[in-house]
Amino acid sequence: MSNRAALYARIIELIEPFNPKKIALTEATSFSDDIEMDSLTVMDLVANMEDEWDIVIPLNLLPELETIGQLTDAIAKLVKD
Repeated sequence: MSNRAALYARIIELIEPFNPKKIALTEATSFSDDIEMDSLTVMDLVANMEDEWDIVIPLNLLPELETIGQLTDAIAKLVKD
């Protein structure tokens, strides 16, 4: 299992509590359109992920992270750097 696959699996686990409709989560799942997260919920999720991997996700990066796949790629890069 690659690091990214493990990272992706853990990200899915972290998103589940924020997924009240229990929609199927995939790389292409959109935070705003599919899960219908508001900005406050996104900030809670980001804080959880920053704690999980001891990273800082730059706020200016957040608007670009529309899907779970994009978020996974961004976190993978931050964890590696």
